[in-house]
Amino acid sequence: MKITEVTVRHLQMKLKAPFTTSFGTFTNRDFLLLEAKDADGTVGWGESVAFHAPWYNEETLQTNWHMLEDFLIPLILNKELKHPDEVNEIFAAIRKNNMAKSTLEGAIWDIYSQQTNQSLAEALGGRKEKIEVGISIGIQKSIEDLIALVDGYIKEGYKRMKVKIKPGWDIDVIRTLREKFPDTAIMADANSAYRLEDTELLKQLDAFDLTMIEQPLASDDIIDHAKLQKELQTPICLDESIHSLEDARKAVELGSTKIINIKIGRVGGLTEAKKIHDYCAANDIPVWCGGMLESGIGRSHNIALTTLPNFILPGDTAGSSRYWEKDIIAPEVVAENGYIIVPTKAGIGYEVDRKAVEAYTVVKKDYK
Repeated sequence: MKITEVTVRHLQMKLKAPFTTSFGTFTNRDFLLLEAKDADGTVGWGESVAFHAPWYNEETLQTNWHMLEDFLIPLILNKELKHPDEVNEIFAAIRKNNMAKSTLEGAIWDIYSQQTNQSLAEALGGRKEKIEVGISIGIQKSIEDLIALVDGYIKEGYKRMKVKIKPGWDIDVIRTLREKFPDTAIMADANSAYRLEDTELLKQLDAFDLTMIEQPLASDDIIDHAKLQKELQTPICLDESIHSLEDARKAVELGSTKIINIKIGRVGGLTEAKKIHDYCAANDIPVWCGGMLESGIGRSHNIALTTLPNFILPGDTAGSSRYWEKDIIAPEVVAENGYIIVPTKAGIGYEVDRKAVEAYTVVKKDYK
């Protein structure tokens, strides 16, 4: 492979409904879409999952563009590559900025899988023909609204409900859900909204047979999570604390987590995500794939990654229609009876709808 041209676009897509977490409410999703072209004309696509403000981590849409333009794209343009794993090594000298790295690396994985006539799932070593999917539900105006949503998603066949919590919207909410839906797999996602001093409150969640509680404490912590896990029966799942294989290893050895959420952007790309998957598989730590309100392109990368064998818990990769009136891929991602069929076409498996991409584009720039 030799990448000879890269186009970066800022897209804005309106969500069907506002999505609220402990750190903010989203009505639109602004993100970067990257198109890379190989010397032979093969085109690959990658998506940045950074938000327009540093809510989830320190990266933003603008800082990602800066890193791509001034550092990452120049490191890749016109460089001979035999395999996408080399990108991870080339970028190693650049500290952090994992979402920016993942954006370009994902496009190169797409190109590689097309050139080797494999689906992206096959290129990664995945073998599943379909994946189980759950759904992520933001903080609602009332418990009644939340119950109505959960009831609807259960009827649609989703296998797991991830419910956002925060102080004041936690114990009573989860208790009510468990009473209404005694047999449904439920997890609580705190997005770092609690402190170790809240241990007694969080211990109350043990009564509700949750699959996990995700990232209850600080986003950069593994020490206090280890202390908290000793007090809880409910498994702690780490999300924001895990940026690399080394982070995963340390957290597991400390006893900070019993489950890990792998987000491709957060860990710097598919190569690092696969390394974390393999380590967790060897150490009996289940993994699952979290979502970041991706468009269909980012969603397609999540689907491919989830075909690896240790992704044994339903991920957040719901169908396109859950979030968008019109996605930027064709066909759109469809979830039926709680499953998504893994595409078998070479590359990401979906055609990019260029008219939709242009309609959502705010600004774009070419690099050669």
